[in-house]
Amino acid sequence: MDTKTTTDKTGENADAVATAEAAAPVEEKAAIALDKQDAEQDTEQGTEPAAALTGADADADEAEDGDEDDELLAGAAAPSSTGIGGAAAAVVSAALGAVALTGTWTGKVVSERETLLGQIKTSGSGTPAQQISEIYGDAWHSTALVNGVFALIALLVAVLVLVLPGRPAWVRSVAVAGAVLGGLGLLLSVGTYFDLFLSLPTAGS
Repeated sequence: MDTKTTTDKTGENADAVATAEAAAPVEEKAAIALDKQDAEQDTEQGTEPAAALTGADADADEAEDGDEDDELLAGAAAPSSTGIGGAAAAVVSAALGAVALTGTWTGKVVSERETLLGQIKTSGSGTPAQQISEIYGDAWHSTALVNGVFALIALLVAVLVLVLPGRPAWVRSVAVAGAVLGGLGLLLSVGTYFDLFLSLPTAGS
């Protein structure tokens, strides 16, 4: 009887040990599964900020690239606009200098007006010297004055183009031509206005 009891107890102990051994792997598996879940959550939490930082860095780089492109475009447009303006000014100065030497329609109109006024003033009572001065002298002086104004404008525009830096060689060449023509036209206009080159004829000559 004692032997049977001892055998039963031994069997119960074996069953308990087997149950404990079977339960141990289940607990270990559960612990391993929990550890894996925690690791995955940590990885996800670490990846999301990293991804956010990477996206922010990419946006910052794109913004900087856009600003640099805008600056480059603005820098390229500014010299282009200033170059066109300088070229136009140089051509205008040369044209004005040529006009100052050859005469203008405005100068012709002013000259004819002075001639008409001189004829009105000296009609019937003016002396020959007065008629020469009023009819011809004033008309010549008016023409010289108008041409001198055009020459002065041409000279000033040409000097302005030459003073400003960064002009192409051909623009500076045209500006030099305008300055030369303007200076020559101004010199001739001043000499004509003050009768330095040719004086008015007298009645006895």
